[in-house]
Amino acid sequence: MILLSHAHRLAVLPTIFLLLTLLPPLCGGAAGETAELVVQRLQVRYQQLTSLRFQFAQQTSGQFAGRPKIGSGSGILVNNEQQTLMRWNYDSPDQQVVISDGVSVSMYFKDLNQMIIAPADTAQTDVLLSFFTGDRALGETFLILPPEPMVAAAAADQGRHFTGAQLVPRQPHTQLRSVHLFIDDDSLIRRIDMMDHFDTRTIIDFTSIDLDPIDLQDAAAIEQAFSFTPPPSTEIIRQQQ
Repeated sequence: MILLSHAHRLAVLPTIFLLLTLLPPLCGGAAGETAELVVQRLQVRYQQLTSLRFQFAQQTSGQFAGRPKIGSGSGILVNNEQQTLMRWNYDSPDQQVVISDGVSVSMYFKDLNQMIIAPADTAQTDVLLSFFTGDRALGETFLILPPEPMVAAAAADQGRHFTGAQLVPRQPHTQLRSVHLFIDDDSLIRRIDMMDHFDTRTIIDFTSIDLDPIDLQDAAAIEQAFSFTPPPSTEIIRQQQ
């Protein structure tokens, strides 16, 4: 669920994560709430959280992505004063594990029998982390715009009522062209809709969100949640900045 070039090919963009004038008929939210206020509300909400657990479903499509790809799994985030930890467990279409501490990211691909370890900014996980941590004003990194009508309409499908905003990088980004964030009435991210420079679109929907499931004083629980040892035969690839 994060922006990874490797994940494009495998239908998974983990890391990844997690951030818009409103279209009231399409998305829920206070009438007249501007995109800037929506982003502010989102960031205040995530600043209050110390941990988060969720299920996700992801789909990637586009001219250069081949056949539409679908993935799903679970994730967990811990945000303390020292660092932000995030883990994405892909159960389908095959097992993948992505763990980031904001500095480096490890990406395990069972079908390739490989684990890639790279700087977080190289793997693009820093983008998704900025959505979920609330520790940096998104307006410093992104232009905050109203959501595009067609994207908002898709997010409102099946009777869902989300408030949306569009984020466009202020500086050219290697992979990301724009991001739409959609939040619920509790200011929690329910959908991330990302577009790259090749018009490849990745949508991540979040369900079963559990707030503050981990006690920050429980070092053993945190260690268990973010530890992963690949099989002995796994090829380890270390990428540099």
